[in-house]
Amino acid sequence: MLSFSSRLPLAILLSLSSALALAEDSPPRAAADASTADADAGAETGSEDLVDLADLRAFAAVYNEVRKSYVEPVASKDLMKAAIRGLLADLDPHSEYLDNDQLFALQDDASGSYGGLGLEVQLMDGKLTVISPIDETPAARAGLRSGDVIVEIDGIPVDVDATTEAVDAMRGRPGSKVKLSVFREGGDPFRVELVREVIKVTSVRSRLLDPKVGYIRISQFQDESGRDTAAAVRKLQKRSGGLVGLVLDLRSNPGGLLTAAVEVSDVFMNGGEVVSTRGRALNTQARLNAGPDDLLQGAPLVVLVDAGTASAAEIVAGALQDHERGLIMGQRTFGKGSVQSIMPLENGEALKITTARYYTPNGRSIQALGIDPDVVLAEADFKRRESVARRISEADLPGHLRGELEGSVKPAAENSEVRGPGDDYALTEALSVVRALSKWRARNPEAKAEG
Repeated sequence: MLSFSSRLPLAILLSLSSALALAEDSPPRAAADASTADADAGAETGSEDLVDLADLRAFAAVYNEVRKSYVEPVASKDLMKAAIRGLLADLDPHSEYLDNDQLFALQDDASGSYGGLGLEVQLMDGKLTVISPIDETPAARAGLRSGDVIVEIDGIPVDVDATTEAVDAMRGRPGSKVKLSVFREGGDPFRVELVREVIKVTSVRSRLLDPKVGYIRISQFQDESGRDTAAAVRKLQKRSGGLVGLVLDLRSNPGGLLTAAVEVSDVFMNGGEVVSTRGRALNTQARLNAGPDDLLQGAPLVVLVDAGTASAAEIVAGALQDHERGLIMGQRTFGKGSVQSIMPLENGEALKITTARYYTPNGRSIQALGIDPDVVLAEADFKRRESVARRISEADLPGHLRGELEGSVKPAAENSEVRGPGDDYALTEALSVVRALSKWRARNPEAKAEG
């Protein structure tokens, strides 16, 4: 069982997208009233930073001048919302004002279902950049990649000051079409037409890489990701007759729910801290711990990461790395180490604001730094040859001296669920490491006993 050692805000976001994942409610005492939160914040700051009267006058003067002189009439309500959005935009890329539609989209995404393309995007260096396409969605099938820059949507240039609107433009009725103009570094710009679908993201997939080595892919962290991961491990254990190791694939995982990240870590840990959060307000300070039951029972675990591994996915990688429970392989991760809270407003809309940083069990803040893998893998792809000569061995030589065990080694039993790494270079390397670690563990009973 997981343990929560402090109160958390009403809702917590750990995702890259501007409107792509809503955290589930925190423990019951988390929803402290506004006055308590304000008092906590005041106690933390230790002093009052009052707004200067001259600044208020300047704001009022600009507001009135826009209402009076702008080329077209602007409703006061729209002006105030624009002012609020401007206030949040200068804080960081993840804080924003959410209207009803955007708040609804967040709730949809937490459940893993929405109408769109299956793209995780983020404003980077003034460009609407693809962080990752979600597995088995129109975006993934069209070949969009992490690092692609979307410059036009249906012929309209992307306004970098209105990224939320750009995300909304890519969403829509399933079956409708949308055209994207894309720039890819090192290549020519290209256009692609995609058909929107109901994106039902299955966040956890699993299979056997060989009869005794399992593979679990988590594409993002949703409500049921922790439960589904535990179920996947149990299923693989049963079908393999006992796993000797597992590859956990977190590549291009943009994050999601904090609670789901903690629950996934708990599947592979025998207790200990998973993550801590620290902010100015007392109700943003927490330590989240794993329970005592490692479902792999200490079997070797390799975690694949890349530049698209972010936020909640980095929590899992960081926890497993700090506890020396998993070997992290791949490239340095994205480096989103901040927590966003959803603050409902009286008008039915909400404020999403960065309230804390999160820290790995060893106290590392990975904000803007990322997690360095234990084993760095270069980005590479397999290129199959037209034909590969079969390796000749001693057994092929005419009249060779017969081996004592020759002919006694039987091929591995067929398993319909076994599907190897194919052309995936990183997965091939991970499988090799798991096999090596499992053999070493089998030959070292003391290490096996310690887990």
